Amino acid sequence: MFEKLALYLQYPFVRYALIVGVLIALCSSLLGVTLVLKRFSFIGDGLSHVAFGAIAIAAVLNLTNEMLLVLPVTIVSAVLLLRTGQNTRIKGDAAIAMISVAALAFGYLLMNLFSTSPNLSGDVCSTLFGSTSILTLTSREVWLCIGLSLAVMAIFVVFYNKIFAVTFDESFAKASGIRVEAYNLLIAVVIAVIIVLAMNLVGSLLISALVIFPALSAMRLFRSFRSVTICSAVLSVCCALIGIIVSILAGTPVGSTIVVVDALAFAACWIIGTMRRG
Repeated sequence: MFEKLALYLQYPFVRYALIVGVLIALCSSLLGVTLVLKRFSFIGDGLSHVAFGAIAIAAVLNLTNEMLLVLPVTIVSAVLLLRTGQNTRIKGDAAIAMISVAALAFGYLLMNLFSTSPNLSGDVCSTLFGSTSILTLTSREVWLCIGLSLAVMAIFVVFYNKIFAVTFDESFAKASGIRVEAYNLLIAVVIAVIIVLAMNLVGSLLISALVIFPALSAMRLFRSFRSVTICSAVLSVCCALIGIIVSILAGTPVGSTIVVVDALAFAACWIIGTMRRG
């Protein structure tokens, strides 16, 4: 098995997949704790469907660089979703469900009406579940992912205290002089960037798993925000590495394999946490 893995690691596309997988998993876990605590766990699911619709539009328009359309559309949607929770009649969970279903249906309809691919069902499956796209990355896409991931991690580290305050008590944060709306906007933009990056890894239907599972697993073991965040990052990176390696060796879909590993890690953390409390 190790010889087979060493042989595969000689190929650039395998190294690209490992690099991108680790970076995306790390970025997803950093904001995952914040989203879970703010009751916005499913925003990843909603934004991924919006990104799917934007990808369909980019394909219809024959855009050579779909990121120019997908990223701005996803960012705008993230801002709108995070602003619906308190000031509108449509609450956050209802807004996510509405936009999610509408974007998914709109994207699939466009791909059917204006499809130029001989294998439409294969393209849709790859976009939804990320079955092969992570193994076809170019060096340009890898460097773009590295740049955006470093920006996300730098933002999280620099504004850690403000994100912590906004996550737990917005009223107290506002009374302390923190510009809550500005930091919520920052969180929305960072989330949108992570979602667009994760589309290549697990597809649009499985993105929520990268956000939810590591955070919930870490919460079974630790109580402080810092400890949960660090544990979530470590678990997410390990699960991504194991998932990608298993998928390469066993020939299974990358996205589904990573999510299954995340689910098994959550089960193990839940058992350990239960035993410790017992």
